[in-house]
Amino acid sequence: MKKKEDIKNTALALAQAAFEKKAHDITILDLEGISMLGDYFLIVSGNNVKQSQSIADEIEDVAAKEGVTVLHREGYREGEWILLDFGDIICHIFGGDEPREFYGLEQLWNDAVQVEFEGV
Repeated sequence: MKKKEDIKNTALALAQAAFEKKAHDITILDLEGISMLGDYFLIVSGNNVKQSQSIADEIEDVAAKEGVTVLHREGYREGEWILLDFGDIICHIFGGDEPREFYGLEQLWNDAVQVEFEGV
């Protein structure tokens, strides 16, 4: 069983990967005690479909280096909302601000604690 701190560190590494691909509005939500879907949600936005695909690719590459493999991938071809499910961490990559605002994941999961992230 993975330690909570190790999972959090992986979520931070995936957020950094998104940051390095110029993702914006990077949010990490700690879902402990709120959801059985995963331990963390990583929610990021790109400026367009191509950038969101590039962010998803980088997140998958960094996850592989962290020893984590994607269990399920959705929406990559369309690129408006890409979902990468790593089990403990679920990444939501939006190809613009409009779809992100429409689905409002931060509002839906507003009981979750936001994890501090400042890209370097």
